[in-house]
Amino acid sequence: MDLKVAKNGPLRGTVIITSSNSQTIRGVVFGSLAEGVSEIKNPLKSADTMASVNGCRALGAKIDISDDKNWIIEGVKGKPRNPEKPLDLANSGTSLNLITGVVSLGDFEVVLDGDESLRKRPVQPLLNALNILGVKGASLNADGCPPIRVQGKIKGGRTKVDGISSQFVSSLLISTPLAEKETEIEVANIHEVPYIEMTLQWLDEQKIRYERNNDFTFFGMKGKQNYKPFKKNIPGDWSSATFLLVAGAITESDILLKGLDVNDIQGDKIVVEHLKKMGADIKIEKEGIRVKGGKLRGAELDLNSTPDALPALAVLGCFAEGTTRLYNVAHARIKETDRIKVMTEELSRMNADVKETRDGMVINRRDLKGAEVNGHHDHRVIMALSLAGIIARGTTKINTAEAVDVTFPGFVELMRTTGANMKMEG
Repeated sequence: MDLKVAKNGPLRGTVIITSSNSQTIRGVVFGSLAEGVSEIKNPLKSADTMASVNGCRALGAKIDISDDKNWIIEGVKGKPRNPEKPLDLANSGTSLNLITGVVSLGDFEVVLDGDESLRKRPVQPLLNALNILGVKGASLNADGCPPIRVQGKIKGGRTKVDGISSQFVSSLLISTPLAEKETEIEVANIHEVPYIEMTLQWLDEQKIRYERNNDFTFFGMKGKQNYKPFKKNIPGDWSSATFLLVAGAITESDILLKGLDVNDIQGDKIVVEHLKKMGADIKIEKEGIRVKGGKLRGAELDLNSTPDALPALAVLGCFAEGTTRLYNVAHARIKETDRIKVMTEELSRMNADVKETRDGMVINRRDLKGAEVNGHHDHRVIMALSLAGIIARGTTKINTAEAVDVTFPGFVELMRTTGANMKMEG
């Protein structure tokens, strides 16, 4: 499908941000491994989270999602069953990596696969780390990407993992407490620390025994532990909120965002500080977070902890006076797409003054022009380009727009409630 966007005036209104994708997937995984019945309140139902639900169901968890506001999960007591067929994780990299750790707990062989996009996502660093711990994991096409074959059972020991993706680290942190022996994990090239902290928060709530150093490069995990059933409310998604925050900042708008927890561990909440640094009028009120449009100025932003924010902040840079530099975010190249390359190419089609660097982008203010651009089946690229369309002269058409449902179903409808001139076609 195509998303058609026309230049917009002020945006107004109150929006409720959808629940966290990352927290929902963790809830599904922890609930599936627990002994007993867990409840996930206010989950996000998206293509990404359904990939985790389907994967965990295939491994024996009983998951009832008939109530959109309260998912019930009966876990497998740390012992996943042998699935009847390969696991299809669709487009969900988080589900792929975390469930790779889950299947390593079983004494069987399983293939994990996904769509064309997921087949380009590297997973070899995780397989290397698991193989040292007694697992037999390999990429079937010998390219370090899915489809992968994993044969457990994880035993424990001492291993090392490349932290270019926090998901590799989180996968080990979730699976190793259930291993037979203690595990020591050394992390090199660490990135996306807030997502590791998110996983550790779940472990702390489960009273899992572990040690770590201050810079998250070493973890010592006790073996033969177990997960207990829980009830947990999922907070709003700061990664999704980024698009509404940027939309309000680049237009003469007044938008109130509800459903966000300013104390949640999610790393993308720092986007509020990035926007303030660039001159945006953002206030945390009793009812929520209010963003108003205003004159923006360029800034240098370190996005190492928040690579998902790069597409939206690249659009923000096109609107800010002077130069904006996004840096220390080379790992944005191994998401659904090489987001640095893709955003540089597509914004250039819209007359942006943008240059690709090794670890980010440099953007100078320039008026944008509507164009036909490629969404590359990447939900965050599509949503970011829709923001560019709001401030571009003329009309912008973005293909593969159905991919927004991966993490933000209802994005277009939500934007339209604020007055955004956009609609799906085809």
